[in-house]
Amino acid sequence: MKPIQMVDLVSQYHKIKDEVDEALQGVMNSAAFINGPEVQSFKKELAEYLNVKHVIPCANGTDALQIAMMALGLKPGDEVIAPTFTFVATAEVIALLGLTPVLVDVDPDTMVIDPKAIRNAITPKTKAIVPVHLFGQCANMVEIQKIAKEHGLVVIEDTAQAIGADHTMEDGSVRKAGTIGEVGCTSFFPSKNLGCFGDGGAIFTNDDDLADRIAMIVNHGMKVRYYHDEIGVNSRLDSMQAAVLRIKLRRLDEYNANRRAAAQAYSEAFASREDVQTPVHAEYSSHVYHQYTLRIKGKDRNALQKHLMDKGIPAMIYYPVPMHLQSAYQDPRYKKGDFEIGEMLMNEVISLPMHSELTEEQINHITSSVLEFLNQ
Repeated sequence: MKPIQMVDLVSQYHKIKDEVDEALQGVMNSAAFINGPEVQSFKKELAEYLNVKHVIPCANGTDALQIAMMALGLKPGDEVIAPTFTFVATAEVIALLGLTPVLVDVDPDTMVIDPKAIRNAITPKTKAIVPVHLFGQCANMVEIQKIAKEHGLVVIEDTAQAIGADHTMEDGSVRKAGTIGEVGCTSFFPSKNLGCFGDGGAIFTNDDDLADRIAMIVNHGMKVRYYHDEIGVNSRLDSMQAAVLRIKLRRLDEYNANRRAAAQAYSEAFASREDVQTPVHAEYSSHVYHQYTLRIKGKDRNALQKHLMDKGIPAMIYYPVPMHLQSAYQDPRYKKGDFEIGEMLMNEVISLPMHSELTEEQINHITSSVLEFLNQ
């Protein structure tokens, strides 16, 4: 059995090596490194895949969130609702822009932002909601959109972990994650379901005017060169990353299907265990399993992680500290105990290796090792 990786990017690369090498050589031969033909083609192809009018690539997923908030005209002091149980980037950009992060709890089963908690957190200063489609599953966008419409709020979808996931709307139509709110943001960090060979990101919208503003902001606020109509940033996806992403985008559904198959094998192995909660698949959303995250109940989660590491199995804790307990985000409005679910999850969650290249032999070794620990 080959060594188990949390994300096996080497094996994935070898399967597409010839295409990737040829595409990268083509970029080098053309020397069109910034906003070249590969970037323009990727924009169009990703827009077609997502069935969205506009895709604006940028340098990374954190920039995507920041640029979206800038383009929406959010001002210092405006309150932005986000989950406490998430990666730091979501709250980070809110704070960087002088906005006020309003943290709320998550659903204990799906681990995504709880619409009831959103509703309870709204004040006259609330201007936006940032639902994070965590671990590969969408937040409940039907309920979130209803709340946003009722209160005149904008919705910025953070779909860095759920690219390719489908959300079923109230009328039965299906929308891709990131295309339901005013704007969607994603990351192409190498370990993502659609990842490049460095940093990269993108912003999606169906709003023509908003797309124009975003496109200016990512390029120093310019529409015409050297004429600056907006305060902007320098955040561009380079042509080499776009070349890689074009190749991987054609395989994204296959990659996600492989992840689902691995997740099903994991879940079947743990189905009879009362001390393990496997990922709950919400009925409104498909799941693309950016992570396969268990909740360990009544057992020492950290001891399980060590046991797996001793067996040559990487296992990660996403996330060990929710936002309201992070040193950088200490706020007199929040204290330990305020977010029951987020604090429960931080002590229970553990993510097993999850990627498109997992083999049956590896999955069997991983599941048997988890069960060995649980049976001690």
